[in-house]
Amino acid sequence: MIDVCSLERKSLLSIDEALDRIRATIQPIVEVETIALQNALGRVLSEPVYSAINSPPDRNAAMDGYAFLSTEVKAGQSFSLACVGTSWAGRPYNGQLKAGQCIRIFTGAVLPPELDSVIMQEQVTFDDLTIRFPEQTMVKQHVREVGEDIKLGGLLFEPPKKLSAIDLGFLASAGVTEVTVKRSVRVAIFSTGDELVELGQPLASGQIYDSNRHLLKGLLADPGYSVTDLGTVADDPNELEARFIEAAKSHDVIITTGGASVGEADYINEILSCCGEVNFWKLAIKPGKPLAFGKIGECYFFGLPGNPVAVVVTTHYFVEPALKQVSGVLASTPLFLTATCTSVLKKSKGRQEYQRGILTQNSLGDFFVASAGRQGSNILKSMSQANCYIVLPVDCQGVQVGDKVRVELMQGVDV
Repeated sequence: MIDVCSLERKSLLSIDEALDRIRATIQPIVEVETIALQNALGRVLSEPVYSAINSPPDRNAAMDGYAFLSTEVKAGQSFSLACVGTSWAGRPYNGQLKAGQCIRIFTGAVLPPELDSVIMQEQVTFDDLTIRFPEQTMVKQHVREVGEDIKLGGLLFEPPKKLSAIDLGFLASAGVTEVTVKRSVRVAIFSTGDELVELGQPLASGQIYDSNRHLLKGLLADPGYSVTDLGTVADDPNELEARFIEAAKSHDVIITTGGASVGEADYINEILSCCGEVNFWKLAIKPGKPLAFGKIGECYFFGLPGNPVAVVVTTHYFVEPALKQVSGVLASTPLFLTATCTSVLKKSKGRQEYQRGILTQNSLGDFFVASAGRQGSNILKSMSQANCYIVLPVDCQGVQVGDKVRVELMQGVDV
């Protein structure tokens, strides 16, 4: 089995070198906007957020039960208190309590200032309004103190923080109604190629439906990105150059698919050299070797391969980290697992390879991975069935059943 990269006159750029060049080139956007909290999911904070309240604002019960004063407890003795009222969540008990009295209380309800303890309702017995407390009654339990979660004036989040659903709930609990965030990253996507046909149109011989734009729009479905679909462009260098220059005027990033290889109709690298600058082209990766990265003016440019599996892989490992950097999000390292391979995997030296796999786990917590099927970069079926990448390093020359391999989970899939 011969890898075509072994025929290259120049050594291919490594994945780490390519990522380093991307990181060194990209500058985060600086423009910001203030938006309502309800619209802030997935957006990146540009200013710190502080709390204007204590949360909880009142002492309240952490359990359904009975609230009492700890001095009523006599060590090792049971005792009884008269229940004189109830504190409901949102409807506090407003009476004055005296010695020998307690109240019924529900989770989240305000604790009267005279009381400092709550006992779970399952631990007491009662006779009408007389509540009998057990011998081993614990004091100062099941009470949430003022500001236990959030202190008045406390720092909630610092930028750059990408807000999750949990973050929105946290901010809402502090009474935050709006936040200042980085504006959305403006992304333009194109597909290139004379062979591409829009969905709904009949296919002539040699034509295929354009799947890549649908792939990209799904992969980039993030509230922090504003994606503009600019359709397909024929293999015409003049038209391509004009479309790229125009798109670069109003977008932060351009992503194309197709036309980045070495065929006579593959113009991306040549066009990028004419109207912008090429940072790199062709990497030691499979699938995805013909990946171009550069700039047109102030707009970053990614020329992805035309095969759809290569689009998925290069988007995951190169485009997404770049878009995060443009939006100001701090870099993160992909998590990986070590699994026992249950399939024979073919590979030749020369490129780091990302094969599609199906990861499982047994009852003991051990991980196993099998090939998801045929690995051609045009085959989406095995990509759709996979839940992980089996990462085979440059020098690997194949995997046998029982070998340990590195596995990286695909985004948005269940294991």
